[in-house]
Amino acid sequence: MPPSSLPRVRQPLVALLAAACVAGPVLAPAQAADATAGHDRALRTQLQELTTAPGGPPGAIAVLKRGLRTEVYRAGVAETGTDRPIEATDHMRIASTAKAFSGAVSLQLVDRGKLRLGDTIGKVLPRLPRAWHRVTLRQLLNHTSGLPDYSQDPEFLELLTADPRRRFDSRRLLDFVAGEPLVFRPGARYSYSNSDNIAVALMAEAVTGRPYEELLARLVYRPLDLGSTTLPQGYRMPEPYMHGYDVTPPDPPEDVSEVLSASGVWASGGIVSTPRNMTAFIRGYAGGKLISEQTRRQQLNWVNGASEPAGPGRNKAGLAIFRYATRCGVVYGHTGNFPGYTQLIAATPDGRRSLTVSLTTQINKTNKPELLERLRALEENFVCALLRKQ
Repeated sequence: MPPSSLPRVRQPLVALLAAACVAGPVLAPAQAADATAGHDRALRTQLQELTTAPGGPPGAIAVLKRGLRTEVYRAGVAETGTDRPIEATDHMRIASTAKAFSGAVSLQLVDRGKLRLGDTIGKVLPRLPRAWHRVTLRQLLNHTSGLPDYSQDPEFLELLTADPRRRFDSRRLLDFVAGEPLVFRPGARYSYSNSDNIAVALMAEAVTGRPYEELLARLVYRPLDLGSTTLPQGYRMPEPYMHGYDVTPPDPPEDVSEVLSASGVWASGGIVSTPRNMTAFIRGYAGGKLISEQTRRQQLNWVNGASEPAGPGRNKAGLAIFRYATRCGVVYGHTGNFPGYTQLIAATPDGRRSLTVSLTTQINKTNKPELLERLRALEENFVCALLRKQ
């Protein structure tokens, strides 16, 4: 999601779209390896230090998977006031990593001949403003569309502030900026916008006649066995879940897990999943298992642009995927942030090695820039561990 743009919950509301326990290692179920051994001790220490830093998350979990071998690192707790550790099966809001799911749907529809990357809003969604009609699916997917961001619209923010659990009509979110021109000429430059993936989902619905939620289930959840992943409309979280917090010292962490309705972000950031499911998703998605090689070549045509928040290393943008070039090598993935949560999902280009990092507070360049740089350094260290020869 984009940087914080609303007053926080205490003041009155956490930016929408925009006392931790000592960390310890944990074994994932079944074949998971002990993450405490040898050089991995430093990663545990860094994750623990992140949870105890000013403004840091009450809980954090990182899952590394190499082939069939899984290592799970965790720090803090799933809920303050308890000693319950975060599990890889705990639910969480995945924030803007949900944009990769809209990419998985739309690119499969390209393979099936339902859509083309050059299809325009004017062709597929003619009810949308004429000024937007030249924007293509490709430009929506790599954030070069120029669409104004509905999540920054004053009326949208006012409604959200008045009632954070308001049930928006997700398919009408772009109406908030329907009277606005494009921010720039389509394709002229990169600019991350939550409007882009709302339009992608609407395109998918228009050419199939099916609800986006059904397309997700048919094209993504079932093929990758994501049994704990959903796109809700309300604010409730399924049990068990890792609680998300507004952490603003000197105040104690405030639980914001169920403060906001997912209907206001929908295809741009409303999905709920688990670290285990997100591991399975990014291995399949980054590894190209869902799409043809021809479409994948188009997906990996990079432009200058960073995910939000920026991922580890040097970032470049593809079609609903980012390239993270670290000092130890390259991974593909996506990041996201939402009140109470910050996410990274990444995998090697063959999908055989993957990493997910999930935090229980929102960290981005606007609200916690110094902590974000610390997080990015930690994420890069995890990537190096992931890519290390065994």
